[in-house]
Amino acid sequence: MSPRPIPSADRRYAPPVVPAWAVPRGVVLDAEEAAFLAGSALNSLDGLVRAQPDWGGAWRQRLALKAAISAVRLAGRSEDEAALRDVWLLRSAGDDPGPAGSILSAWRRLASRGTVVDAAALQETAELFGIRWSDDLIVLPERLDDIARSAIGAPFAAAEIAAAVHGLRPDAELLGWWLADLGLARALRWPVAVPLLMAQRQISAFRTEGGRGRIRPGEDNFRRAVCLALAQAATEACRLAGDMARRADRLSAVTPKLRAKGAGEAIRLLLEDDAVSGSLQTAKLSRWASRRLFDRLVEFDAVRELSGRSTFRLYGL
Repeated sequence: MSPRPIPSADRRYAPPVVPAWAVPRGVVLDAEEAAFLAGSALNSLDGLVRAQPDWGGAWRQRLALKAAISAVRLAGRSEDEAALRDVWLLRSAGDDPGPAGSILSAWRRLASRGTVVDAAALQETAELFGIRWSDDLIVLPERLDDIARSAIGAPFAAAEIAAAVHGLRPDAELLGWWLADLGLARALRWPVAVPLLMAQRQISAFRTEGGRGRIRPGEDNFRRAVCLALAQAATEACRLAGDMARRADRLSAVTPKLRAKGAGEAIRLLLEDDAVSGSLQTAKLSRWASRRLFDRLVEFDAVRELSGRSTFRLYGL
């Protein structure tokens, strides 16, 4: 089988931008207005997801990292973006990534697999989150299927499955947000889920009136809060896509100037993942050649060094 060609500059794609009037501003108390904002913002995001640009994998994995940061905090841990990247990329093959790395693994799987999940896959995900599995959770895949077949709107589908998880196991909140993104993708008929809601968990939309508590899944105004969270998440996801698309275009433009053997494989990894180790080794690329390649790409402003240190460098769009 011949290797896949390196993406070229003539395949550029300009991501959509969520219109300013669809971005939540101030307090939105009206449920219908919240649903309208969510639908408008998701319409822009839907076009991006269906376009499947070459850098779409890197974009989803960057969103998965953002979701994992929020999930780690909910789990009572302190790892930030840099620490999570280190946990994932600097481990040896077969190593246990630890609790924080396992949480990141769950979101990375969401961002790279299809939208159908069975009980076995769900149990594995729960274990990655550190959630004790129990037989009452076995019904969730069927519940997700029922919601996907129903006529309710996509934001409401996400809220419905999150509420179902909370009703069964209030301690399984992480799994509820994970399934909410999956439910949204099923409702919109996306080929793969996009991590959106977890990173929005702390926004003001989920605060009760007076700001003294948080709106829980299934409670009054939870659907409204999910709609506002999705409007905000879609806006941020499209902005991120615009930034990554510009760097991907630059990467394509400088590709003919690269002389390193195996550069094509490194570029594909950059387009498929959040970050790539600066000491990447492949069948055609030595560590020394890899370092030289990434230094060259930084000079061309085609990639960024993400770790901020002089050793164990990490690169990404």
